[in-house]
Amino acid sequence: MRPHALQVIHDEHQAVSAMLRSLNMLLRKARDDKRAPPFDVLRAMLFYVDEFPERLHHPKETQLLFPKVRARCPELGPVLDRLDADHAMGEASIRELEHRMLAYEVMGESRREPFEKALARYVENYLKHMALEDSTILPAAREHLRPEDWVELDRAFEANRDPMTGHAASEEYAPLFRKIVDSAPAPIGLGAG
Repeated sequence: MRPHALQVIHDEHQAVSAMLRSLNMLLRKARDDKRAPPFDVLRAMLFYVDEFPERLHHPKETQLLFPKVRARCPELGPVLDRLDADHAMGEASIRELEHRMLAYEVMGESRREPFEKALARYVENYLKHMALEDSTILPAAREHLRPEDWVELDRAFEANRDPMTGHAASEEYAPLFRKIVDSAPAPIGLGAG
């Protein structure tokens, strides 16, 4: 049986992957239509990435999952070091993107390309990061962690309750998720692609 924490991590990786791909789709569609992208939707989507994966998901991996894997699989130390370094840079990376998006929104077309390139790099790096976790760390965790490890991990990851993974949005986050679902393109939302 698959530990519940692994299912939560898998679902959260799928949600953030879809969100990141949708961000790229919105930008590509705007460029193809020779218009500015819907900055309000982009802001909501980047805020989601900051609030859920960056503040809930990554800290639990870094503080709970990775140390357990490191203890049972010391040969994965260099991979875990790299993943931890990615997590440590997460907040700075999202702030850079938000700044570049604001520059594009306020300063106009001359700032489009720097924002698009920064977003493309961010998405590519994030997808590679999750692929490394999915292909290396999660299989090692499944094979080597003990039942008592999974009790703590299951409890911690179950508390995330990310609405993009099928949980009801709290009252606080309901407007954010309504905005994303109503405006973002599939696979995240119902908006035009």
